Amino acid sequence: MTTINPYLTFNGNCEEAFNFYASVFDSESPMFNRFNDFPSEDGAPNSEGEKIMHVAIPLGQGTVLMGSDALQAMGTPVIGDNFSLSLQVDSRADADKFYAGLSAGGQATMPMAQAPWGDYFGMLTDQFGIQWMINHVQNQA
Repeated sequence: MTTINPYLTFNGNCEEAFNFYASVFDSESPMFNRFNDFPSEDGAPNSEGEKIMHVAIPLGQGTVLMGSDALQAMGTPVIGDNFSLSLQVDSRADADKFYAGLSAGGQATMPMAQAPWGDYFGMLTDQFGIQWMINHVQNQA
């Protein structure tokens, strides 16, 4: 089943925000993945390695609130524009299909590829300016 979840981007205060959201929504303490936890080709600068690369808290009925900090190279997030829609799909074929469809007339910002955390992942901005993240968990049945 394909699901869509909100993905929020912060200017260095993602951890504080998600601890707050977890308390509001009576969620377990979030598990924070930091940029220096994952190797990458470009690598996060040492000064930014402690920033949050990914965090997620369940909100119920299959909805998950997700987020990360922006690295300086990504630019400063603009409040009101600092979100993406995260599409979780059942197969690589679905990921490729939705990526191709949504990026038509838009801008492919990160082609679908194997991500450092093991999933098949890509990012794009559609022709209407909406940012999308597409993810397929590789070890799904």
